Amino acid sequence: MKLGFQINDYKLKGGAAGLGPTLGEMAQAAEENGFESIVVQDHVWQSSYMGGFEGPMLECYSTLAFLAAKTNRCRLFALATAVSYRQPAMLAKMVTTLDVLSGGRGGFGIGVGDFEEEVVGMGLPYPSLSTRYEMLDETLQVCLQLWRGDEQPFHGRHYTLERPLNHPQSLTRPHPPILIAGSGERKTLGLVARYGDACNIRPGPEIPQKLDALRQRCNEIGRDCDEIEKTCAFLFDVGARGEKTSQLIAQLQGLAEMGIETVIGRVVDGDRITPIEIMGRDVIPAIAEL
Repeated sequence: MKLGFQINDYKLKGGAAGLGPTLGEMAQAAEENGFESIVVQDHVWQSSYMGGFEGPMLECYSTLAFLAAKTNRCRLFALATAVSYRQPAMLAKMVTTLDVLSGGRGGFGIGVGDFEEEVVGMGLPYPSLSTRYEMLDETLQVCLQLWRGDEQPFHGRHYTLERPLNHPQSLTRPHPPILIAGSGERKTLGLVARYGDACNIRPGPEIPQKLDALRQRCNEIGRDCDEIEKTCAFLFDVGARGEKTSQLIAQLQGLAEMGIETVIGRVVDGDRITPIEIMGRDVIPAIAEL
């Protein structure tokens, strides 16, 4: 099992003026202590479950570019880009830029989006769920065409590109790895089977059912499901002095037994750095062979 380091709480020591130094320190500690990836969420408001909409929030791709300059090894991606917030060609260009400037460490995490209060408050585009699924399908097609270097016109229901030109190309070939977030057994996991290098499903007892559904979607189109990385989000809480480490290891073992290969989570009190170091010393080695 591998672990990803998620940053989704920007209420960190030092306030706004300290965000740059603190995020850089956290990202470097995560990389030094064995996390495989560094992941940020794609929102412009903080969520209610993280303390309320008024909490601090940084724009996703600007933050990833900053973290790219602070790190050397970890893959960098969003969990997950809201499909309706950006045009697909611009999104492909943003991910390509991240990949090129990070030395081939960019990733592409995407989903249909689910934060209606943010959309209404900020005037962002947010069509119906069925339309967002159609947009997600076309966005994936457009991005893959751009990464193939195919400059033929793309005429879809939602997007039209007369010349999909992408230079320079991503360093990661054939394209930055695509993670599609969501647990919908028919539509979302169907898109994972067709386009995804990884899925990201909610943690919980329904994981085996969701992975069975993914395998069915893969069987329907003749794809090997084992090619797809199975991931889920989680919370890494080792306690202030590591007193919860054993409990966390047991939880991760349970996720591995259900078929999860990579767990992406926020480290509680990660801005103190010590919890990240405990993860690297005690947790990551313990779950490496799962």
